[in-house]
Amino acid sequence: MNIKNVYILDDRAILYINGEDAKVFLQNLISNDINKVSDVNSCFTSLLTPQGKFLYEFIIIKHKSGYLIDCEKSQADGLYKQLSVYKLRSKVEILNLSNEFVVAAFSQEKFLTFEEAQDISGFTLKYREDPIFLDPRNKQLGARLIINLEKLYLSLKKLDLHDANRDEYYSFSHKLGIVPKDLNKLQNKLFGIECNYEELNGIDFKKGCYVGQENTARIKLKNKLSKRLFPINIIKGELTEGESIYYKENEIGKVLIDKDYPFALIKYLDENFNNNSDFNTKDASIKIKRPSWIEN
Repeated sequence: MNIKNVYILDDRAILYINGEDAKVFLQNLISNDINKVSDVNSCFTSLLTPQGKFLYEFIIIKHKSGYLIDCEKSQADGLYKQLSVYKLRSKVEILNLSNEFVVAAFSQEKFLTFEEAQDISGFTLKYREDPIFLDPRNKQLGARLIINLEKLYLSLKKLDLHDANRDEYYSFSHKLGIVPKDLNKLQNKLFGIECNYEELNGIDFKKGCYVGQENTARIKLKNKLSKRLFPINIIKGELTEGESIYYKENEIGKVLIDKDYPFALIKYLDENFNNNSDFNTKDASIKIKRPSWIEN
């Protein structure tokens, strides 16, 4: 990413969770440890089904007396409703602030020019009371600023950042192997741990119980992880959501996200899977690359 580029992620949404029970409420639900979230650190996490299947993913940022939730806009209403279901008698307020706040992304290099910045995923600082943090999933994704829409362009001008095409940022995310959008297409189709959340700092295996914890821990402890979410690069043709992927006659995965920035659930330990091979679906020839940040 160019050090002077900023990407306005207008397809992201901001929720705000506040109240006396906010911390305990989140801790009982999310796959990460809410105690990691502070004025100087933000975290990536997920909300799973009781069976450990993927439902929602988001970033949590400490803000004033509560927590900002940075999520994909297409998931915001569903996440809001799901959190409200779990609220019960908890002293928690859940607000959708998407009409007031916006997310802007810029390079890791630019982030490190801030006086207090540290080159640590999730490291968070304040710029005129607005949080800026190095992406907690992977610091190569750069930093994010969450700011009131009314202040956005004046702040970007003062920071010497210039509006660039959002698709550049999402293409970079896809190339890195991190899903940038269309997360609803993953719901209930794979386990959270198969989304590479351990490597993306989204699961804490030392915290107590949370929704979906039992199956997530079992897959980890019994070494049952045999499938992972990997990016697809199309050589030619078109993909169809849900179709099988083959190496010769051997099925090695399924297409889960077919448009724009495609991803597939891949049997990555299968002897027929190789980073350098060409694979095919019914109407396409494709490449599948194992992200460099996945070791095993």
